[in-house]
Amino acid sequence: MPYSVFIRNMFCSECKTVIKQIFKEFDLTPIEINIGEVILENELSNSEISTIQKQLKKCGFAIILDNRAKIIVAIKSLLIELLESETFDLKLKLSEYLSNKLGYEYHYLSNLFSELEETTIEKYFILLKVEKVKEYIKINKLSLSEISYKLGYSSPAHLTTQFKQVTGNTPTYYKSITNNKRN
Repeated sequence: MPYSVFIRNMFCSECKTVIKQIFKEFDLTPIEINIGEVILENELSNSEISTIQKQLKKCGFAIILDNRAKIIVAIKSLLIELLESETFDLKLKLSEYLSNKLGYEYHYLSNLFSELEETTIEKYFILLKVEKVKEYIKINKLSLSEISYKLGYSSPAHLTTQFKQVTGNTPTYYKSITNNKRN
């Protein structure tokens, strides 16, 4: 029966590669690796957890054993995957999306997230979106309108407002300083 191991600090596909390599070092071949989760054929023993935990720590990761923390990782993973998806639904309600995916009432998820992360799910999602905007700006292949559409903003003005609230700068200014660093 498949067994999930939840990993703290996994945020990208490069993290998946590192995690895969670490598990391979211990002759463990994951069935699947998702952001924040490794699915194995069998449950790990306490000694395996301890040994793998030491190796993960060297790379800035950790196995999560607390069930409430596992839910937080699942929330973060779902939000990251949502941003990585090709189509972002403007009408999507995060509350319904997370509740449906995780099988908990949103009120519980929201309170748990706020308690453990000291921010709301919505504010965390905005931070993720702003980081994604920065990535797109650095790639320099999409216009601000295309970025705003891709990330589910109602308009480039809305994106600019959120970006400025989080970073203190406009996306245009961020783009100019990013381009200056390249030159």
